[in-house]
Amino acid sequence: MNPAASIAHLSKSFGTSKVVNDISFDVPEGSIFGFIGPNGAGKTTTMKMILGLLPASSGTVHVCGEPVRFGATATNRFVGYLPDVPQFYGYMRPMEYLELCGEIVGMSSAKIRRRSKELLGLVGLGEANKKISSFSRGMRQRLGVAQALLGEPKLLICDEPTSALDPVGRKEILDILRQIKGKTTVIFSTHILSDVERICDRVALINGGRIVLEGRLAELKASRQSDALHLEFATPADKKHFVSAANGLAKKLQQTNTEVTLHVGDLAAAQLAVLRILSQKEILPLKFDVLEPSIESLFLKAVK
Repeated sequence: MNPAASIAHLSKSFGTSKVVNDISFDVPEGSIFGFIGPNGAGKTTTMKMILGLLPASSGTVHVCGEPVRFGATATNRFVGYLPDVPQFYGYMRPMEYLELCGEIVGMSSAKIRRRSKELLGLVGLGEANKKISSFSRGMRQRLGVAQALLGEPKLLICDEPTSALDPVGRKEILDILRQIKGKTTVIFSTHILSDVERICDRVALINGGRIVLEGRLAELKASRQSDALHLEFATPADKKHFVSAANGLAKKLQQTNTEVTLHVGDLAAAQLAVLRILSQKEILPLKFDVLEPSIESLFLKAVK
């Protein structure tokens, strides 16, 4: 099975500035692929080359097994695109706008009506029969998702779709992308790392134009397993008793009023020792777990 998108040794320079530097990654079909990195890392430039809107300096891009060529964007029949700030005709209503988009790409009237109703329902705008000019930023972004999915694309490219939204708007967009997972492959470009952690199965981290980390998110976390144990107690007194008994157990100990993080050498041995201390002192913690590395911690280690 071909990946939905395949990028091989892709580079892009503007004058003497190399913005994208020999990057390679595959986007598996049916996945939500997080393309992450700080602002200016090369994310949008890469997205434009995948869309055939910008010529590559070197390297190749394939979408659904077909090569992408600048100016000859035949592969875009497979692609839906949601920019960070989608633009609309404000005097139109959502259904009118989707009907216009469907007519432009040659869809039949019956299919336009069916898909438009289906998609407006999906994005929570089924009852929003008012002019787009009156829409909030979040509503516009949701309409942008509906427009991008109108032609039933195999690949949906979202370039920073949640960057300017409030927490409620961000959650709405992430929930929609989660709903289409498995039906449409999604490339989700963002610098908001917590969004990636919530919905993505795979990630590629770009920094300074280079891929510095790539793979399945769960495997990346497992390969960089934490050496830290975290405990939360019901009272400061419980925490104090535990810390006193655990003296010497950790290489480094961090604590707040009711929480303790132990950085240890042998994780398994430390877990057994902690359980013995809790049992001996008859202390029942609210939480006791191994700290899992976050996407933020992986990112910070990768870009150091």
